[in-house]
Amino acid sequence: MSELALPKVDQSTILNRDKIVNKLKRIIKSENVLDHNDEIKPYETDALSAYKQKPLVVVLPENTQEVSNILKYCNEEKIKIIPRGAGTGLSGGALPLNDAILLGLGKFNKILEIDFDNKCVIAQPGVTNLSITHAVQHKGFYYAPDPSSQLACSIGGNVAENSGGVHSLKYGTTTNNILGVELVLMDGTVCRLGGKTLDQEGYDLLGLICGSEGLLGVITEVTVKILKKPQTVKAALIGFPTIEDGGNCVSEIISTGIVPSGMEIMDKALIEATDNFCKAGYPRDAETLMIVELDGTNSEVDELINKVSDIAKKNNSTSIRTSQNEKERLAFWAGRKAAFPACGAMAPDYYCMDGTIPRGKLSEVLKEIKRLSKKYNLPVANAFHAGDGNLHPLIMFDANNKEELRKTEEFGAEILKYCVKVGGVLTGEHGVGIEKRELMCEMFNDNDIQQQLKIKKSLDEKNLLNPGKVYPILRKCAEEGRVHVHRGEEKFPDLPRF
Repeated sequence: MSELALPKVDQSTILNRDKIVNKLKRIIKSENVLDHNDEIKPYETDALSAYKQKPLVVVLPENTQEVSNILKYCNEEKIKIIPRGAGTGLSGGALPLNDAILLGLGKFNKILEIDFDNKCVIAQPGVTNLSITHAVQHKGFYYAPDPSSQLACSIGGNVAENSGGVHSLKYGTTTNNILGVELVLMDGTVCRLGGKTLDQEGYDLLGLICGSEGLLGVITEVTVKILKKPQTVKAALIGFPTIEDGGNCVSEIISTGIVPSGMEIMDKALIEATDNFCKAGYPRDAETLMIVELDGTNSEVDELINKVSDIAKKNNSTSIRTSQNEKERLAFWAGRKAAFPACGAMAPDYYCMDGTIPRGKLSEVLKEIKRLSKKYNLPVANAFHAGDGNLHPLIMFDANNKEELRKTEEFGAEILKYCVKVGGVLTGEHGVGIEKRELMCEMFNDNDIQQQLKIKKSLDEKNLLNPGKVYPILRKCAEEGRVHVHRGEEKFPDLPRF
């Protein structure tokens, strides 16, 4: 197998920049090719803002044929290309390279079809997550996956990262809610996977594409399923004196067979920050706050709320409030949805981690995070999807302080290593990107990674599509003729810092 190494800067591509720009202006409208420094600067980073690089040039195609022509040209000329959605990603998956074209999909922003009979919506990848619900709610429908950034994040990006949200416990992540995609391969081939039906014949290629982080193709259309809104939805706001009590309550709720539509936990630092930010009325005397949402028929929800309340009392809850109307339910969620921006009052910057663990290990892992916080002398606030074990520790730091950034990276890496150690995984919904690529060898052995790279090579033989993401630094072993994982001393040696 030929080497799929971390991409080195291709100086010939940079030297031929003017030629490339002129060619791109013949493929698509010239005004959709951004090559001036001021035009491309906004694209130099994404929500993982500790790192930046300017792209060679930015292209903004308007239709699938233009995407196909651009990819075909890049494949023929061996030019790297980076797909980008809304730029809200938290793992650096859309970070540009200075010798690569950045392919922005912001102009793919239309809902193409709403099919209530088949309970699905066909949308272009630049349509925001929340826009899908807005488009169908007048008929009593909604789209279930709801990342905290749903107001801004794009459905194409959701597919690329297999995004989740607070309702993933009962309704699944993106992979459980998409029916089909239109995909452009690196050689320009346009193909369709899936469609409006729930099951398709043959291999589950749709499952392969969902979560592939832009390494296998460019998504130009997405078909998602929509759900009928339940008769009743209620949320319980429950305070606990310790994180252990909250964790034990989560485990017992699930073990009894109750499946809430959402179950979230926040620690004391985040309780105070979010309550200051949006006045959600959270119990400030609690060390841990849990939001449990239940939906279904009126009688079903009332019965489950009572059962959850009994379990919470058994696990030493200090307060229990149940939403009495829709306005109060949304107020309960307002703080959780605003958790990330609320951290702006706690430090100049925060680093949002994303690991997943077995639910029974919740208390153990949170104790370890607390220990690591003292070790690195960096505050941390915790918010997580408790029901499916998806943790989001928020490490507070100052990005202008290089030493703090270094410590933050090490702190985050230790959290993720511990998640794997207790039987979890490196990511639940944010993806690997550049953030976790050097940790892939903590979870996969060399043979595992080789097999994944073979799939990548089968669809992108020249390694031009979003190179430098997901897979660790690779080194050719001359003796065996194989590619081996190399753990670099510096986490991201190819990336400049702010």
